Amino acid sequence: MIETLIDQIKSMADGFVAAIPALVIAIIVILITAIIAKFATNISGRIISKADLRPSLSNLFDTLVRLGVWLTGLMIAGIVVFPSFSPSSLIAGLGIGAVAIGFAFQDFFENFISGVMIMLRDKMQIGDVIKTGGIHGTIEFISLRESHIRAFSGELHILPNSQLFKDPVEIVTDQKQRRFEVVIGVAYDTDLDRASEVIRTALEGCDLINKDKEIYVLADAFSSSSVDFVVRWWAASSGAESALNRDQAVRAIKSGLDQAGIEIPFPYVTHTFKENVPVEPVASDDDGDRA
Repeated sequence: MIETLIDQIKSMADGFVAAIPALVIAIIVILITAIIAKFATNISGRIISKADLRPSLSNLFDTLVRLGVWLTGLMIAGIVVFPSFSPSSLIAGLGIGAVAIGFAFQDFFENFISGVMIMLRDKMQIGDVIKTGGIHGTIEFISLRESHIRAFSGELHILPNSQLFKDPVEIVTDQKQRRFEVVIGVAYDTDLDRASEVIRTALEGCDLINKDKEIYVLADAFSSSSVDFVVRWWAASSGAESALNRDQAVRAIKSGLDQAGIEIPFPYVTHTFKENVPVEPVASDDDGDRA
């Protein structure tokens, strides 16, 4: 038995020694593949830059070129090490194990296909500000598996592409300008036409608000202590102006209403107090003792 084991070990050692040249050639093929992949990526990058494609689409083409070169190189290396290996045998093997592979790599393929679809569509590009799944931030990177979103508070969110592709996404920066809105209430005894004019004049004095588009001051509702106006205006959808224009508008409206003597009432709050019920005196006898 020991002799059989020794013979097996010797046979394996002889096979490994005989396969060393093929292994060396395979390693050389892999190194050459790495060089060609880098070279091909640089060439494709130059061609794509002249075509002026979207960043996400450029990233997709670079990834596909690199993937194609590596698959070809690894296939050649496999044929060198295993002469019986061929593309047809690979396809046949994939056909036999397609179901098992599909279940094992379901998430991978789902994210991969979703990444390709995200990169191909016109909307939602690198640099866009989006809102999805409670996340609000800027897209920094899109790959074939995941996407990186940088929140305005600094955190980096890494989302699988399948989630980003299937979930509703609000693209804040799809247009250079977007509409902003704020609700302001005035007292019931206020002249609404005068209040509307004061609010409009205040907004027209804000330099961050787009004056080319209409400013709407709409009487909207009767609340418990005020008549509410919905105030709408247009401003930049990205950059510092997208955050500062609302602050500027609210300050201008408040200042304008104060100068005009128009009250912004506090919500009416009803307080309920318990009645003070007098406590009856305790009866006592002449000596002061309790009855």
